[in-house]
Amino acid sequence: MLIQAVCLVLPGRAKVAFARLYWAVMTRLIGIRVRIIGTVAQRAGGRPVIYISNHSSWIDVPVVGGILPGCFVAKGDVATWPIISTVAWLGRTVFVSRSRASTVKELDAMRLALKAGDNLILFPEGTSSDGSRVLPFRTAFFAIAEPGLRDRPEHLPLIQPVSVVYDRLGGLPAGRASRPVFAWYGDMDIASHFWRLTQHIGLGATVLLHTPLDPARFSDRKALSQAVWQIVADGASTLRQNRPAHPLDVPERLASGMPAAERVYA
Repeated sequence: MLIQAVCLVLPGRAKVAFARLYWAVMTRLIGIRVRIIGTVAQRAGGRPVIYISNHSSWIDVPVVGGILPGCFVAKGDVATWPIISTVAWLGRTVFVSRSRASTVKELDAMRLALKAGDNLILFPEGTSSDGSRVLPFRTAFFAIAEPGLRDRPEHLPLIQPVSVVYDRLGGLPAGRASRPVFAWYGDMDIASHFWRLTQHIGLGATVLLHTPLDPARFSDRKALSQAVWQIVADGASTLRQNRPAHPLDVPERLASGMPAAERVYA
């Protein structure tokens, strides 16, 4: 915490680099080895990046935080959690209440973070799941990349879909019966879940980094949300089935605003 506090007042990218190191070390201490497929999108021509990931556990934070050069967008409740709230503030987390009344104010906070040189890491499901599917994305989260800004493309962030699956337990492929070891959802207590997790060895996660998308390709934020969801869900489904996976791009039918033929939750 002291090191990051110093990094925050220093110029340059020290605060970003140290935050990634912090989360990467925490992931290893927990005992999770992370496999990365694909390439992390970087700011190009001044355009920031919003990383969009599925969400099944608190473990997602150290796993993706150790890879992606961005700050998290978290629900406002986290700001009241002891110790965790301090870590979140030091990590430049943007807190949102997800209420319609404060949407404009929170969008402004996210835009300010992007303008300050940060990228954002979003979990647009709005909650964590049991790890067996990707819940529908909330389109409100995509308002920050509203294609209506296409007349100023240098201010329109790129979107990189990210699929995260916990696929190794005891060094062997993890199946449906193993997902409760990793998944944290509902009214689960974080302390007891952490304790149960640390009783296992040979834990592994795969982070699949897909092809970055330009929001200007889409008719509106709903079309963008659906396309990103489809990519994340397809990638996660492939990983859960322990099949070879590779970064995906959006089908043109989704880019043009046509509805998906079938949603993938498997």
